Amino acid sequence: MIRINLLPYWESDKKENLKRQIIIIAGSFTIFFLILIFFQLYISMSISKLENEVKNKEDRLALLTKVIGDIEVFKTDKTNLEKKLNLIKTLEENRLAPVRKLDELTTLVPSKDLWLEKFSEKGKELIIEGVARDNIVIARFMKNLELSNYITSVGLITSKQIEMSGIKLQQFTLRCALL
Repeated sequence: MIRINLLPYWESDKKENLKRQIIIIAGSFTIFFLILIFFQLYISMSISKLENEVKNKEDRLALLTKVIGDIEVFKTDKTNLEKKLNLIKTLEENRLAPVRKLDELTTLVPSKDLWLEKFSEKGKELIIEGVARDNIVIARFMKNLELSNYITSVGLITSKQIEMSGIKLQQFTLRCALL
């Protein structure tokens, strides 16, 4: 026997299509929300990873800044130490210079004719005060001083006659320019 369906067939197809569309839309929304959740988790993990990296870099920067500060302190200490060593070296080189000058000065003084009372050195100038028998001895002493290795020029500041124990002597003051 032949069966005839008198119900319109498109209504059952419509109901099935509607059901299928609802399932597809619900599945699409579910997949979309899952994708959004995974994307949010990925971004959150990336942000926390970058924040940790920034924190580590800032810690490293603080450490390196401290090291740079220490290096600067060491550099200033080094320059100060070098200055001190150069000063010590200069002092060591010039340590014997006054002794040599005095030794040479004593060899230039005519014995028994001239007596030195005072001498002072200020920078590149030497002031010599003393007493001599006469002006000739003073002149000879000045020539001897000009021949010295340490003195460039000699000038007579004062020369006056004094009397000591009944003997007439010449008191003098000389100014010498040093090398």
